[in-house]
Amino acid sequence: MSSPSFRALTRLATCVLILVTVVSCGLHAEAEPTTPSTQERYITLQLLTLLQRDHISRRAFDDELASRAVEQFIQAFDPLKTYFYQGDVERFRAQANMLDDQLKKGDLRFAYEVYNVMVNRVNERLAVAEELLAMEHDFTVDEEIIRDRKLQQFPKDPAEARERWRQRVKYELLNLKAEGTEGEAAREKLARRYRSFAKRIHQMDNEELLEIFLTAVCNSYDPHTSYMSPSTLENFQISMRLNLEGIGASLQSEDGYTVVREIVPGGAAARDGRLKVGDRIIGVGQGPTGEIEDVVDMRLTDVVKRIRGPKGTIVRLKVVSPDNPEPRVIHITRDRIELREGEAQSAVFEVGQRSDGSPFRIGVIDLPSFYMDMEGARRGLSDYKSTTRDVARILAEFNQSGVEAVVLDLRRNGGGSLQEALNLTGLFIEEGPLLQVKDAAGRIQPFYDTDGLALWKGPLVVVVSKFSASASEILAGAIQDYRRGLIVGDPATHGKGTVQSLVELGALLSAFAPLNLGAAKITVQKFYRASGDSTQNRGVLSDIQLPSLTAHLDVAESDLDYALAFDQVPPLEFRRYDMVDPALVTELARRSQERVSQSPEFQRDLQQISRYLERKARKTISLQEEKFMAERKMLEAEEQEEKILESMEEVRRRTIKRDHYLNEVLNITADYLTLKLVAQRN
Repeated sequence: MSSPSFRALTRLATCVLILVTVVSCGLHAEAEPTTPSTQERYITLQLLTLLQRDHISRRAFDDELASRAVEQFIQAFDPLKTYFYQGDVERFRAQANMLDDQLKKGDLRFAYEVYNVMVNRVNERLAVAEELLAMEHDFTVDEEIIRDRKLQQFPKDPAEARERWRQRVKYELLNLKAEGTEGEAAREKLARRYRSFAKRIHQMDNEELLEIFLTAVCNSYDPHTSYMSPSTLENFQISMRLNLEGIGASLQSEDGYTVVREIVPGGAAARDGRLKVGDRIIGVGQGPTGEIEDVVDMRLTDVVKRIRGPKGTIVRLKVVSPDNPEPRVIHITRDRIELREGEAQSAVFEVGQRSDGSPFRIGVIDLPSFYMDMEGARRGLSDYKSTTRDVARILAEFNQSGVEAVVLDLRRNGGGSLQEALNLTGLFIEEGPLLQVKDAAGRIQPFYDTDGLALWKGPLVVVVSKFSASASEILAGAIQDYRRGLIVGDPATHGKGTVQSLVELGALLSAFAPLNLGAAKITVQKFYRASGDSTQNRGVLSDIQLPSLTAHLDVAESDLDYALAFDQVPPLEFRRYDMVDPALVTELARRSQERVSQSPEFQRDLQQISRYLERKARKTISLQEEKFMAERKMLEAEEQEEKILESMEEVRRRTIKRDHYLNEVLNITADYLTLKLVAQRN
C-alpha cells in the first residue's frame, strides 16, 4: 500500500517505536511475554473457521495467505523499517509456511515471538535515540533522508540502524525548529515523546496484540476483512448508534498527556463549563470521593474507559490548563451524549438568478456516514437512530420551504449500513433495482425499491471524493445509472465494492448471554450496480470533475494491499429518468471549467496540487538546514494531506460552510436548473 506521507508514517513509526520501554523510562528492559489464554485460542480457531466458510473467496488459510499475513504483521509494527533487522525479517518470513498449521491448532507463538523481538529492538533504538538527542548535530552537512519506504531496506546491523536513527532525529529536530521549537526545548519535547510513547505501547495487552495479529491474518484475504477486539467492537457500536454515556468531550493523546480536543455542544462538560479545549487530564476519580488515579502516560483507550460511565454518575477529573499550571479537580455528572456531529445536516442557500431576477433555492445535505442504531432496531425501539429517517425529515422540510434542487454531499462518507444506503437511495427513485449482490457461490441477488414513491423528485447533485466509499458508492452508482442526477467531485470514488458481515464471536458460544469476545468483519459478497458494473477498485466515475487534493492521495481501494479486482455481472432492466443526458453534462462541465479557470481559490488549489505532486515524486528530503527550510513550503501540501486524512477519520462538530468548492457545486446546480427550465420552455 502506498504511504500517505513520510511525516505521517514517521509519526506512526514513532508510535510503534515504543512497543516497550527501557530502564530510563523506569520500566523493564526485557519484555515479559504473556502466555496466550484459552479464550485467545478459541477466538483464533473460530476466526479461521469463519474465514474459510464465509469469505467470498472460500479459501482456507494456506501458505500463500500466511506469507501475506506475515508481511502485514511486520508492516503493522515497523512501517518505516527502522526497528527490525533484516535478519529478523528473514527469520519471520521463513516461518510463514508453518503459520497456517500453527493457527489451525490455535497456536499463537508466532505473534508473541515477533512482539518480543520488537520489544528488544525498540529498547535498542530508544536508547540510541536518547543518546542522539544528547548530541550536537551538524545541520550544514549536505545529506538526505529517504522518504519512500518502498526504496528503504531493513537495517542489516546495529551500525546501520544507528545511522538511520541519526538521520531521523535530525529530521525531527528540523521539523520542530520549522514549527518554532528549537534547542533544549526541542530535545526535551522529542525525548518526552519517545519515552511517553514507549511507556504507553509497553502497556499493550493481550487483547491489543491479538487484534493486530488476527487483523494481519484477515488482511491477507482482502483489506476490509479484520478482527475487532472487544474494545474496538464497543466503539464501532457506539459510532453506529450515535450515542454513548459520558461527559461529552473528545480526547487525544499528546506526548503522554490526555488532552481535550473538543467539547461536544450540549454535553455534560459543555453544560458544566469548566473543562476547556487544550486542558490536560492528569487524573481520574470515580464518584464524589473515589481516589483520583494518575493517568499520565496511560493509553488513551484506558483513560476513555475511566471517564465513560453510566448516566447520572459522577466522574472527577484532575486537570491542568495551558495558561494555569496549578492542577484543579472538576466534578462532572455523566449524561447521555447524542453524537449529532455524525448525523445528516442541512442548509438552504440562494444561488444564481432566474429570468425574473430572483435566486434559486438549493438545499444541501451533508451526510458523513450511513448510520443506524442496530441494537435499537433489534429491540424494536420506535425512535432508533437512522440515516434514512433523518434525511427523509430534511427532504420534507425542503419540499415545504420551496427548495428547487438538492445537493447531497458524500465527500467524507466512508460508508456504513448497506440497508440504510438502499433505503436512502429509494428516497430519490420511485422503483426499480438498486443493487446486485454476488456471494461466494456465484449466486446473484438483486435488491429492489418497490414502494413506487420518492420523497424528492426534483433535480439532484451528488458530490463525491476519493473518500466516498462502500455504501456511498451504491447510492452514487444508482443515481448515475438511472440518470436521476449529476455526480460531481473527484474523478472517481474510493472503489470499495464489497460487503462485510459482522459476526460477534461470543454469540457463537451463546446467543442468549453472549460474552464480548470481539467480532470478525468478513468480506462475504461483492456488490454491483443495476448496470452490471462493480464499484470495486474502479469506483463511480464523476460526470463533472472539480480540482481537489483528495483526488491525488493514495487512499483509494486500488492503493490497498490484496484488494479484490473489478468485474461485471449481467445488467438488469430498469426505467431511466430523463434528468441527465450527455449534452447537458458537457455544457455544465464547460461552464464549470470556465469559472474554475477564473477562480483565484481554485487556482491556488491547482498550485497546491502541483506542489504536492512534485513533492510526492521526490524520494528524499534534505537534512541540510538551509535546503530543508527552503523546501518547507513544499511540505505545506503534505501537511494539508495529513489534515485531510485527519478530517476524514475524526468526527468533529461541523457546519455546512459555503467555501469556494461548495460554491462551485451550487453554481453547477444553478446552471442545471437554468438549463432544465430552458429545455422545458422549448
